[in-house]
Amino acid sequence: MVPYRSALRRLVPSGPHAISAASVAFCLFLTVLAVKTPWAPLPRGVIAAAGLVASGAVWFRKRRPAAVAAVGAVAYALSGNPGPLLIGLFSGAGTRLGARFAALAAIGVAGFLAQQWIGNGGFGGDALLSAVAATGAVLLAGLYTATRRELTRSLRERAERAETERHLRDEQAKADERGRIAREMHDVLAHKVTLISLHAGGLEVNAGAEPARIQREAALIRLTAQEALEELRKIVGVLRAGHDDTGFADLRRLVESWASAGNTVTLHDDLGPLPVATARAAYRLVQEGLTNAHKHAPGAPVTVSVTGSPEDGVTIAVVNELRPGAYPSGGGAGLVGLAERFRLIGGTVRSAPDDAGGWRLEGRLPWDASARGTHDQNAAGG
Repeated sequence: MVPYRSALRRLVPSGPHAISAASVAFCLFLTVLAVKTPWAPLPRGVIAAAGLVASGAVWFRKRRPAAVAAVGAVAYALSGNPGPLLIGLFSGAGTRLGARFAALAAIGVAGFLAQQWIGNGGFGGDALLSAVAATGAVLLAGLYTATRRELTRSLRERAERAETERHLRDEQAKADERGRIAREMHDVLAHKVTLISLHAGGLEVNAGAEPARIQREAALIRLTAQEALEELRKIVGVLRAGHDDTGFADLRRLVESWASAGNTVTLHDDLGPLPVATARAAYRLVQEGLTNAHKHAPGAPVTVSVTGSPEDGVTIAVVNELRPGAYPSGGGAGLVGLAERFRLIGGTVRSAPDDAGGWRLEGRLPWDASARGTHDQNAAGG
């Protein structure tokens, strides 16, 4: 069947119109044979006229199949040429049983019986059975072909739709990955570059300081740059491997790095080690809070607190005083990415003024955020 369809497509590349033209030509060929033999007891002129009219009607087999079948039934009775009748019945069978199907069945049986009547002067029970069988066979063949064609078209459309959806999912996955990389880069570079700027600023202001201090500040700048490169390498590894890295979750070290740059940062953390995904999200929030505190309220004391329990979840807060004229730290790309990160693992982020006149960045997470993240990924994948 497949090679036959492929060969047919190569022979008739123009589609339905070419098939209709081929059907007309086939019926004309049968008309020539019917006249030459002849196939009916009527004069050859009648046979030719009936065959020509019915053959021409075949061109409209798609738009008016019942009319084509009716003309073909009359032509079959007059000329003995069954082509137009068979093509009309086959083309009109459609994909559903109904009034048109019943009308075509009646036309087919009447056409076969009329040919028997004119050719043999009457018909008996066997002729009736033959007419019903022939009509039923043609209609069922047409019904099967139309149903198969409809099913093939439906499957093709579904395949094309699935391919389009897969392409969209791929593009969305790429966009999500680009966004994830951008957030990771922002988190690392903004923090480390800010620390480098702080140390470099200290060297600039105290250019005449003793060599030991200059050497210490230069060493801190070098160390911070090395840490930035190391964290960037870790990010690439995490993104490739698809899992979190505990190297990002050392809050105490993070706070000490800011304090060593001359900031007043206090850490209150009595919870101890947290699950990896939770610890990493907490690290990112504190990192973003410290960076924004330096940007919008440089020199203001900052308090970092981590509280909670396995039952109640974890709350991370970064609170800083606002200097006169300082701008609140809210609405930047870092906070948008941070809020999305927390949302994906079942947490929330809030950034707003606190009751003491400072600014508070607060995040809430379930105790084991990795469980929620895995659940969400499985749901998305399903």
